[in-house]
Amino acid sequence: MDPKLERILPRVQKPARYTGGEYNAVVKDKSEVELRYALCFPDTYEIGMSNLGIRILYGLINEMPGVWCERAFAPWGDMEEEMRAHQIPLYGLESGDPIRAFDLVGFSLGYEMAYTNVLNMLDLAGIPIRAADRDETMPLIVAGGTCAYNPEPLAPFLDVFVLGEGEDVTREMLELFQTGKREGWSRDAYLRRAVQEIPGLYVPSLYQASYHEDGTLASITHDPIAPDRVVKRVVQNLDKSYFPVKTIIPSTEIVHDRVMLEVFRGCIRGCRFCQAGYAYRPVRARSKDLLVRQGVEACQDSGYQEITLSSLSTSDYRPLTGLCDGLLDYCEPRSISLSLPSLRADNFSMSLMQRLQHVRRSGLTFAPEAGTQRLRDAINKNVTEEDLLTSCKTAFSGGWTAVKLYFMLGLPTETDEDVLGIAELADKVYRCWRENAANRARGVRITVSTSYFVPKPHTPFQWEPQISEEEYRRRVGLLREALRGKKSVVYNWHDPDTSRLEAVFARGDRRVADVIEHAWRNGAKMDSWSEYFSLDRWLAAFEACGVDPNFYANRERSREELFPWSVTSVGVRDQFLWHEREQARKSAVTPDCRKQCTGCGADKLYTEGKCDE
Repeated sequence: MDPKLERILPRVQKPARYTGGEYNAVVKDKSEVELRYALCFPDTYEIGMSNLGIRILYGLINEMPGVWCERAFAPWGDMEEEMRAHQIPLYGLESGDPIRAFDLVGFSLGYEMAYTNVLNMLDLAGIPIRAADRDETMPLIVAGGTCAYNPEPLAPFLDVFVLGEGEDVTREMLELFQTGKREGWSRDAYLRRAVQEIPGLYVPSLYQASYHEDGTLASITHDPIAPDRVVKRVVQNLDKSYFPVKTIIPSTEIVHDRVMLEVFRGCIRGCRFCQAGYAYRPVRARSKDLLVRQGVEACQDSGYQEITLSSLSTSDYRPLTGLCDGLLDYCEPRSISLSLPSLRADNFSMSLMQRLQHVRRSGLTFAPEAGTQRLRDAINKNVTEEDLLTSCKTAFSGGWTAVKLYFMLGLPTETDEDVLGIAELADKVYRCWRENAANRARGVRITVSTSYFVPKPHTPFQWEPQISEEEYRRRVGLLREALRGKKSVVYNWHDPDTSRLEAVFARGDRRVADVIEHAWRNGAKMDSWSEYFSLDRWLAAFEACGVDPNFYANRERSREELFPWSVTSVGVRDQFLWHEREQARKSAVTPDCRKQCTGCGADKLYTEGKCDE
């Protein structure tokens, strides 16, 4: 360990974040390494190490011959202050070497409020934040994740964006880089070869935008070698894809400190607000027997006492009951608990409930999203009040005493009646408990949580405005008053300031990059943490750069408007998204993919089978 690092670690919170050396961390002989990759997560160690995608890429890359992947996370403020004071650059946890000396630096972008951390980590590494300012001695800067589907706000800072699932495209990208390194290609030569030979790569320097006088996009032109639209990559066969059974065991507590089993990707539903539901199409599942084997082997290797099943909607996994039985045969005698997040209120069963409570009973969470059936139909939630109350009845009669209900405020077409419907639904859940509780003496806790709707690219609501912050606060107040005095109901609401910025970044263009840089240079970082976030700092940055945040967040788009993210595709046809928006205005429901194929187009990406086989 660097002696300077040894001196500063006793002075910072949670020094284990910065030391590496965890069980199963990969350390390679540098003399046998041809290519070094820094896998960066723009948030704290606890958040990044809980990310399954990071674990997958780390293991997959390190299985490549001649390639060494190391990790780096955003340091907390106390550690950053010490690093800058003692001139310690951002380093890889496995070797302690500065990531500036690596060949590639890759960022995982899962949340827009982490954008300033990308700039801050580059700066901590001694790497110029703008791609145009980097020379041949600098690593190539790469990014992927759901935020990459609108790459434009970060386009000036990145060399290449990876669209879609990373297993195959990352391997192809690194193999081509190895070839280029052996043959002495320049950075530009590599990027031009990569965009021609590897589908799913977006190179911002090959695209240029022009604007109308009203600020809307006029055109996006590109180099002839670049595609008009970059289509995401998908893994064709999850049973054959890499999964990290042997994974790093953190030496300090993290957010999700457990075995995570990814049961399938995609979602059959089609909720019109959900970017992930469209971005991860088509549906592809892992086989039950493989999942049982992976779960058992991961527990044996790690010693974890909990397995969680991961997907966008776990209870839609066809052989879920058999999977639970197979895992519990191993888990129950060893007091290992099994948790199933992402349950749906329309298919929560008594048999599933009984399996869940074999080892340890956890709280139940359902997401009706809207308070009335009209609005649930408008967003295509495909869940009824009867579904929710039936599931609650099942849970309460089985001994559950806590339920969390998640909603959004500001959904398109929402009225005050829809807002008040949330309070009415919470009251009905309480009455359901009174009528069905196995033991009323223990009481019940019903938590109602609301978030601020953010319209996202590549969804039917990408044309919709976000309601103003003032209107959001009014609706929060309306609901808060309606819930006041209701027994056993707790109300939590999301602060609107970060959601307002999230909407700007989610639908922003390259002009927003100047705002991000200005805010960062004036202290913005860790913006998803209340300890660091400052709305005033961001408002000052917008004003200094002459950019109106309302132009991006609060403006309804026309069908003809060209979007900044028109250069990327999740495989879903634009005509389908517009049709779904029109259906929302009619509160018309589109059936899920199992009942009827809607012809969204994503199935064309799946060449080895049929969606949701």
